[in-house]
Amino acid sequence: MEIHPGIEIVDLALKYKDILIVGDLQLGYESYLNKAGYLVPRFQFEDVKMMLTKILEKVKISKIIFNGDIKHEFGTISEQEWREVLGVVDLVNKKAEVIFVKGNHDVVLGPIARKRGIKLVDYYKVDNITIMHGDKIIPDLGEVLIIGHEHPAISFKERRGEKFKCFIKGKWNNHILIVMPSFNILNPGSDITKEKQLSPFLQGDLSNFEVWIVEDKTYYFGKIKGLIT
Repeated sequence: MEIHPGIEIVDLALKYKDILIVGDLQLGYESYLNKAGYLVPRFQFEDVKMMLTKILEKVKISKIIFNGDIKHEFGTISEQEWREVLGVVDLVNKKAEVIFVKGNHDVVLGPIARKRGIKLVDYYKVDNITIMHGDKIIPDLGEVLIIGHEHPAISFKERRGEKFKCFIKGKWNNHILIVMPSFNILNPGSDITKEKQLSPFLQGDLSNFEVWIVEDKTYYFGKIKGLIT
């Protein structure tokens, strides 16, 4: 399903031409939780590989862009992050060139990127589209902005306590803004109708933003103002 002319939702990723865009893997999250005292089994890496494999069986691409927060730890690289980030790169590198867009969690991602010769950039531009993490505003933006960082999700009064990952699309200044959900299964995301937004791109009124929920397939839910309970 298209979220914008030429930009297609493919599961929790986006596809533009022969480019696949994936947001917020946050690999190593279980290690972080374990160190904080939470007994969380480490299954995310296998889920991420399965999801990516499924997507790559559907679409033909020549480039895959991981749009920030590829790892979870801020100031170090855990053993789990080394192993799992390299594992994901080795999985997709057979199919496409890999580019890392730096997120706020990726302060020390450079050593991993260099290990496999991966290009690490602050943002990536193609045609009129700028792909960036979304934790800060950069100059020289394109007509269409694709960001992650926010981990948008939504809940409904009929199913209280349950969040659904979603894409949202609206206007920021004179730009089209598309916000991607997290690719991290452990993190359901932040409810865009109830929780405070983090990204500087999402500090205004979001009521006219449109919502697409991804479950067994992609569902269009109209504008946020029609979903507020």
